[in-house]
Amino acid sequence: MIVRQFINWIRTAPAGERAEATRALARAWLISDLSRDDRIAAEGALLMLLDDPSPLVRQAMAEAFARSTDAPAAIVRALSADQPSVALPVLEHSPLLIDADLVDIVATGNDEVQCAIARRVALPASVCAAIAEVGCAAAALELIENSCAELAPFSWDRIVERHGHLAAIREAMLVLEDLPAATRAALVAKLSETLAQFVVARNWLSADRAERMTIEARDRSTMNIAARSRGEDMQGLVRHLRITGQLTAGLILRALLSSNLELFDAALAELADLPLARVSALLHDRGGNSLHALLRRAGLPEATFAAFQVALDACHEQGFVDTDDSAARLRRRMVERVLTHCETDRDATEPLMVLLRRFATESAREEARLFCDEVVADDAIDPGYDDLIAA
Repeated sequence: MIVRQFINWIRTAPAGERAEATRALARAWLISDLSRDDRIAAEGALLMLLDDPSPLVRQAMAEAFARSTDAPAAIVRALSADQPSVALPVLEHSPLLIDADLVDIVATGNDEVQCAIARRVALPASVCAAIAEVGCAAAALELIENSCAELAPFSWDRIVERHGHLAAIREAMLVLEDLPAATRAALVAKLSETLAQFVVARNWLSADRAERMTIEARDRSTMNIAARSRGEDMQGLVRHLRITGQLTAGLILRALLSSNLELFDAALAELADLPLARVSALLHDRGGNSLHALLRRAGLPEATFAAFQVALDACHEQGFVDTDDSAARLRRRMVERVLTHCETDRDATEPLMVLLRRFATESAREEARLFCDEVVADDAIDPGYDDLIAA
């Protein structure tokens, strides 16, 4: 009887009053002990209100049902397909929407709708993949900042591919401690590409010069990422570098000259298609035959074999203990030793010599920076130093 009276009244009531009455009826459905007949009548009235011309009425219903597991499923699905002002609470919170519903809505919805879904708690991998694939940049940012989202590695890569040129996306991803190393490398490559395009467009550098500087900066960043990568994360990084064409002889030589044996081993294992344990065991053989066989199987130029051999011998002899920071820097003594050897090697090619000279300059500058940093940080400064300057 009450529901019948409600239906008669709502036909002529103002929109604001209809919205409040709808909210009350929805709450009654959720929390009141209605009889079976009253519940059927109330559901019928709520279904009728889905056609109300005022979005305020449907919005009131959406807000009441958004977080409930007991809401009528048909009504929730209808509200999720309504205009954004009505649908957003349901899309962001309703536990009644299944993954297939959400994937379909992501594919057809606007930016607001995609962002609302990206904010959901316990967002499954399938929905995350849909947002990564077709979602707008704002939705991708919401997804990155959603700690409850289950992003698969390929979803991270797709976000980088589609939106990595945006600073907000890069910054939000790079602060994540558990971001895969391969994704970090992809972000760095995207940033390098964006900066190169910018400076070339401004005529600050030629295209060739910008490309060379981009590759050098990218390789240094890759070493920093690799220095903090271990195990499967390292293998994923190396696989990404191979697929993207970055796993070059120059990068692998840089890894060895930085004493990052884990990256060096993983790179050769990837290129030679051999188990990592097998490659590591062969590289501990101090004879040159094992290394040369690995380098040849990996497809590296024979002109570089001597440089790799001298660098590996120096690494074994000096016994560096790597830290995250040291494994990212070229070792000056190792670089100079390899360069000295190659200067007297008739088989050394000009590109290799250019690369080694560039490594020598970089390592010398880095060593000078570290020395200056140590001087500045040293608290035990000679008390007479200031007086000497004053004099």
